Amino acid sequence: MRPLALTLGEPAGIGPDLALALWTRRDALKVPPFLLLGDPAFLAARARLLGLTVPIEESDAAGTSGHFATAMPVQPLGLAATAAPGKPDSSSAAIARAAIEQAVALVQAGKASAVVTNPIAKSVMQQSGFVFPGHTEFLAHLAGGSLPPRPVMLIWSEELAVVPVTIHVPLSEVSKLLTSDLILETARIVVRDYQRRFGVARPRIAVCGLNPHAGESGMLGQEDETIVRPAIEQLRAEGIAVSGPHPADTLFHPAARKHYDVALGMYHDQVLVPAKTLAFDHAVNVTLGLPFVRTSPDHGTAFDLAGTGKADPSSLLAALRLAQRLAAADANVPA
Repeated sequence: MRPLALTLGEPAGIGPDLALALWTRRDALKVPPFLLLGDPAFLAARARLLGLTVPIEESDAAGTSGHFATAMPVQPLGLAATAAPGKPDSSSAAIARAAIEQAVALVQAGKASAVVTNPIAKSVMQQSGFVFPGHTEFLAHLAGGSLPPRPVMLIWSEELAVVPVTIHVPLSEVSKLLTSDLILETARIVVRDYQRRFGVARPRIAVCGLNPHAGESGMLGQEDETIVRPAIEQLRAEGIAVSGPHPADTLFHPAARKHYDVALGMYHDQVLVPAKTLAFDHAVNVTLGLPFVRTSPDHGTAFDLAGTGKADPSSLLAALRLAQRLAAADANVPA
């Protein structure tokens, strides 16, 4: 059985704490076997700080299944992590980046089944010359090819699944970036991955309008009539089960959520606010549109909790479980 490739994330954050905590509860929580990509000595020291008994075993993907029951398998990256909890240092960005690169390499080589990433600190990464807005764009870059894939961010939980069409951009830029083609491409990627990996034969997509009340027939802005609605009509013509544009303020109550599988929003907070309100401690960030499965806990580095033992591992556990599920489905679909 191929393990999940789990990245260290920002070493000064809670990612290492969460991985260590889950390993100690691996049997009770049925934690899928993972190979942690990082610094064994650093992880052993963090375990001691947290008061956890976690034997660390240097390993590779092939050896993970043999080690996981008795020790946490860690593949060294040839880099030392030296950051104290809550205090990123000059070692942080290099090892966080190397872990992501190695995780992708393992999946591409068929040695790991999926990539699961612990949180990184974008500001720390970018101060070191990291030119990508975040994990999502970097993973698309690593997927390679002359035309790297167009990644789509899905925030998934049993309660609600949402996708923002535009992601990490200022609100003032959204209407300039939003096009019918962008909505079409995003929706098609959602449908393809939901069919292939989630096993939903005909995903139902509810599309939010950009403006309040979905533009109120043009009274509150023209974008919903000139950009959003034409995209919806084209998707319907392609046989996709899509509805909208819906006013976002009436789309997320329990009765409304029964009528769709994924809500497609026009900007980040429009759909991430309800998703995190409903499932803050167990939502999963899934990157659609990649040639491999990638999940992540839907929270940040939480520097204030690092090293305290108070961080909740529920979202990382959900990310590991969902990665295992999606990778198994992906493996059963012909390329």
